[in-house]
Amino acid sequence: MTVPEISVVIPCLNEAETLAQVIRKTQAGFTRLGIAGEIIVADNGSSDGSQEIAVREGARVVPVPQRGYGAALHGGVTAATAEFVVMGDADDSYDIGAIDEFLVRLRAGADLVMGNRFAGRIMPGAMPWLHQWLGNPVLSWLGRTLFNSDVGDFHCGLRAFRKSAWERIQLQTSGMEYASEMVIKAALFGLRIEEVPITLYKDGRSRPPHLRTWRDGWRHLRFMLAYAPDWVFLLPGGLFSVLGALGMLWLLPGAQQVGSVTLDINTLVVAAIGLLSGVQLALFGLMAKKYMVATGLLPQTSRFAKLSSVLTLEYGLIVALVLLVIGCVMIARVFGMWQEVAFQNLDPSQSARQTVFGAVTIILAGQVGFTSLFLSILGLNVRTRA
Repeated sequence: MTVPEISVVIPCLNEAETLAQVIRKTQAGFTRLGIAGEIIVADNGSSDGSQEIAVREGARVVPVPQRGYGAALHGGVTAATAEFVVMGDADDSYDIGAIDEFLVRLRAGADLVMGNRFAGRIMPGAMPWLHQWLGNPVLSWLGRTLFNSDVGDFHCGLRAFRKSAWERIQLQTSGMEYASEMVIKAALFGLRIEEVPITLYKDGRSRPPHLRTWRDGWRHLRFMLAYAPDWVFLLPGGLFSVLGALGMLWLLPGAQQVGSVTLDINTLVVAAIGLLSGVQLALFGLMAKKYMVATGLLPQTSRFAKLSSVLTLEYGLIVALVLLVIGCVMIARVFGMWQEVAFQNLDPSQSARQTVFGAVTIILAGQVGFTSLFLSILGLNVRTRA
């Protein structure tokens, strides 16, 4: 039996109208290119006879009980026997037989080859204007920004990849966001990604597509943000922390004049809020990243490994203890001032600054101490997995 060079995986849920045409085009492509290939229809529970059509046309049907675009693809790719895998839709919107350049790029060493509809052609009526001019461009731009990727069309349904590379990145999602996860993790794991221009044709079905614009668009966006703890937590947290700390240090000695505006205790409280919120955001980012690395959702980087080696439980507890002592000393000084006036009203200009500073320092001690403890628990998980 000839081992196929390429496996084509087609997710399917009630695609009887177009499935036969898609399989025939794919087989014609194999013949034209002179390659041995297999066609896998990953059936997600069709009730319109799609399975029988696939078998009649020479494809292999792989039943996938778990519903979802990603689940169907995952089941199909798992069953693929070739090292090179092509995924394409069953609605006849892509000519899966025209995979010449995809195969060339894979043979030349690419790990993931993405189709790019915007660099190729989008036929009239093939893509809703909201997807063409807003949804896909915005999400693709966001993906390039968050994950340092050059991919111009993050959500193209026609793509090819090495099965060994796919196994390495361990995709987890089961819905439409599977397409985003593949590109994001390929970029994060340092895989070689290339693009080829393709043509998108009008959907050949008479019924509406499975894709739901707002629901699936939100799922893609949510997934991208969840995979970017540096951008969502660490960078804004660091910015707020620095601005808040500078504001507090500036106002701690006394009121400051900026032109005709006087900044005093109220501004000090706002700066304190900024500092506490920023530190909490940054700590959330550390915990999220540690968890994602521990569970294999993100790759371990040398920079984060060095940071993790510094942020030990012992180091965190020492910092927390120092902050706690400073905060308690500041609060004790204010208590002493209050005692000196026989516990009568204090002058806020003398006591409020020290009270705010002491309270913020004590809260920071708790944040740092408990976060260090939680990070150490995640560290146990990392060592267990190793």
